[in-house]
Amino acid sequence: MEKISSTLVNWASILAPATRAQAETTATMPFIHPHVALMPDAHLGLGATVGSVIPTLGAIMPAAVGVDIGCGMIAVRTQFSRDELPRYAVELREAIECAVPLSAGVYNTAVKLDHTAARVADLEERAAAAEFDPTAYAANWRLQVGTLGSGNHFIEVTVDGDDRVWLFLHSGSRGVGNKIAQHHIKVAQQLNERWWISLPHKDLAYLVEGTDEFWAYISQMRWAQHFALLNREEMMDRVVAAFESWVGADVVRHEEINCHHNYTEQEKHFGKQVWLSRKGAISARHGEPGLIPGSMGTASYVVVGKGNPVALHSSPHGAGRAHSRAAARRLFTREQLREAMAGIEYRDTDAFIDEIPMAYKDIDQVMLDAAELVEVRHVLRQIVNVKGD
Repeated sequence: MEKISSTLVNWASILAPATRAQAETTATMPFIHPHVALMPDAHLGLGATVGSVIPTLGAIMPAAVGVDIGCGMIAVRTQFSRDELPRYAVELREAIECAVPLSAGVYNTAVKLDHTAARVADLEERAAAAEFDPTAYAANWRLQVGTLGSGNHFIEVTVDGDDRVWLFLHSGSRGVGNKIAQHHIKVAQQLNERWWISLPHKDLAYLVEGTDEFWAYISQMRWAQHFALLNREEMMDRVVAAFESWVGADVVRHEEINCHHNYTEQEKHFGKQVWLSRKGAISARHGEPGLIPGSMGTASYVVVGKGNPVALHSSPHGAGRAHSRAAARRLFTREQLREAMAGIEYRDTDAFIDEIPMAYKDIDQVMLDAAELVEVRHVLRQIVNVKGD
């Protein structure tokens, strides 16, 4: 742990100067209490650093929560061991790609399932209770339930150190969550301009607790957070069904973990009730299970929190980018991606070059940096990887 200032504490041994500067700027906001905690996977983000934990009094910065509200991971430990699996993993990858719509702008138009409809109905009821209409943000939001998206979102079949098979995926609130976040970021910017508030960066615009705009954001953010959770559950149901068809037997879910990393909640830290925004960080209270994925082709971790009070009971959410997508495409080749994915069944395409493991921080170093924050329970190695273009 490195104490950068009285309002910024850092756990990242790999930290770009621009990322440090961005976090320092966020930490100067007058309502921070007691400090911003920078996680080992920290990297440059919109307004606030990805991989930061930001406690605030009486205000929330929507951009410091993130635009993919509720984005997170879900993992299921099955009863199978690796040697019980069929030989040809390509068949499973293709079955998953058929069961779960992939990529940006691809929706659930062909698959209609009872559990999908039940989750959509749940979200409709919650939106009505929150007194807002999600179709004002995305007319097709119902068709986004059960879709993966693209970028660093993934579906994987992995094995732990005992060769037990885990199903693992990462996704969020899709287009509707992004539109909700972008709307409230603009509202905050407009209000701050109207109130003649000088900001160090426009994306640090904030909403003041007690105002209608503040509570509108909170209720809609919580809806999007629940959307993301149900979205992961929906996809996992479909992945389990595809896996069951492949192995020819029902899956027993021995363990299931579902956690998110772009959200805000009221929590008590250092004697005060704060709004704690975890942007690219997961809750890691003492004994709390969590998931920390690596990058495409590297290990992921099943962890349990240590409840570190200085880290505001938080931990990293992944490897964290070391190179932007544009830089990764300049630096790396498809052949290097093939080498990095040796032994893993994946769709061989140029589209994933910017997701090559070398575009991310070394996940093993990130986990060493996180030793004060979490205890590792399982290390998961991929055998199948599914991503959207």
